[in-house]
Amino acid sequence: MWALPVAASDLSLIMVEQPGCAYCAAWDDEIAPAYEKTQEGQFAPLQRADLRAGAPEGVTYDRRVMFTPTFILVEDGQEIARMEGYVGQDFFWPLLSKLLETNTDFVPQE
Repeated sequence: MWALPVAASDLSLIMVEQPGCAYCAAWDDEIAPAYEKTQEGQFAPLQRADLRAGAPEGVTYDRRVMFTPTFILVEDGQEIARMEGYVGQDFFWPLLSKLLETNTDFVPQE
């Protein structure tokens, strides 16, 4: 229910969440409706994972997830970067873009 396995050669952004997380709910309200329609969302499709369930099948995190939401950038089933927490839509998009630019071949279109 929470996440699908990541196939080889896939790049995705895993949102680790848990029930009752107010910041996860805020992200769902402010970002989720637009995410898949954005350049970032097309480049790194979103998957969701429950904090207590651990990493989705076929995915390895570099270290334990301590906070929700945590956004983990995964390529070929391996964590390559992460963002911990959510501080609002004004900061999320620039931070995500920088995360993608720094760790992948993502180039934002202006």
